[in-house]
Amino acid sequence: MAVAAPLDPTAAAPRRRGGRERFLVAAVFLTPALILLGALVVWPIVATVVASFRDGTGDEFVGLDNYRAMFDEPRILKAIRNNLIWVAVVPAVVTAIGLVFAVLSERLTYQRAFRTAVFMPMAISLVAGGVIWRVVYEQAPERGLLNAGIDVVAEVFDPPGEYAGALPSQGVTPLEGGFVAEQPVEPGGIVSLGLIGIPPQQVPESAEPGRMPTPAADEVAGVVHRDFTPGGAGERGVLDPTELGLPGMKVDLRDEQGTTVKSAITADDGSFHLRQVEPGTYRVAMASSNFDAPFAGIAWLGPSLILPAVMAAYVWIWAGFAMMVLAAGLSAIPREVLEAARVDGASEWQTFRRVTVPLLAPEMAVVFVTLVIYVLKVFDIVLVVAPPEVQTEANVIALEMWRTAFGARNEGLGSAVAVLLFVLVLPVMVLNLRRFRAERG
Repeated sequence: MAVAAPLDPTAAAPRRRGGRERFLVAAVFLTPALILLGALVVWPIVATVVASFRDGTGDEFVGLDNYRAMFDEPRILKAIRNNLIWVAVVPAVVTAIGLVFAVLSERLTYQRAFRTAVFMPMAISLVAGGVIWRVVYEQAPERGLLNAGIDVVAEVFDPPGEYAGALPSQGVTPLEGGFVAEQPVEPGGIVSLGLIGIPPQQVPESAEPGRMPTPAADEVAGVVHRDFTPGGAGERGVLDPTELGLPGMKVDLRDEQGTTVKSAITADDGSFHLRQVEPGTYRVAMASSNFDAPFAGIAWLGPSLILPAVMAAYVWIWAGFAMMVLAAGLSAIPREVLEAARVDGASEWQTFRRVTVPLLAPEMAVVFVTLVIYVLKVFDIVLVVAPPEVQTEANVIALEMWRTAFGARNEGLGSAVAVLLFVLVLPVMVLNLRRFRAERG
């Protein structure tokens, strides 16, 4: 029978010394990181929580008063509601658009160019992207790109009048969007229709000095002119020699019931003839189509549209991120699986819905959860895109925290809003970490 050798009491000493050395080496490398973590993360969180229980100046302890006030403040409640809309809409929309772009880019000849163009907004900051979209959303069509595009289409289907903005002169009165002569006229009569408020650049280049025509016995004639004489020497309601006629004006002759019986277009000197007029009493009117206002633009930055406008700008920036993540996942799908589905008779839509999408579920979860975290903290693009007068309509929690703490100088309430934001983000981050661990395990 073998006898066990006696244990050497000094054998464990090198191991203990080696363990202590490894611990010291780890401590040396980790200490700077731990100090930075404590100074930049842990301490601000603790200080913010403590400040949320103090008044606006941070001097007096007020307990839960800031949290009660937070849920009694309509502006903060609107910010919470808007953040819920962001979470419900933006992550899903970005994921869906990214999926479409990822699938589409695989079928394009210029794949790299397409992906580069879609991903390009991610290369700029949200502030720069907000500035771009602030210009795009300008209401004036001559400045805002979006309204300029709509204006091009509007001019095709509903062209503006050549004399939009004109005002009636003496003897002319407004009627149904146009203007009508105050005095009635009979066949053989003549009428002068003066307009003001027409700038020189709006007068057509073909315009000639106004001329009063001579009507036949069965005609109603007249002249439409710009009732303005340089220096103010002319007489209102009367055609002066230096006043220009207004060409291209549609003129209607209306009977006593207001029905249009004749129409004519003015010549370059503003004269017109309404021929073969039956005996009776009529009124001469300038059609409303001459004065239709041009497209004035949609108020994308107005209170009713500012929230979806900011969300659309955010989707534009993040769509490239979603596309790249999903494109990477798409490239990892075995082509044999897709080909097998097509061989079994599945259409392209069925293959996409029942094969591609389920296999991309992990990547779609990454995009969705990441976007949830970011939209909960969205701040800078809302601040830049939304004008100050409508920021309350587009308000979100992070922006309200900044406005309350630094704008209204209420540190206590601003800290309470910050704590609320932290509480909302924390569960999503924990869920994301667990998902990463499960994938690694």
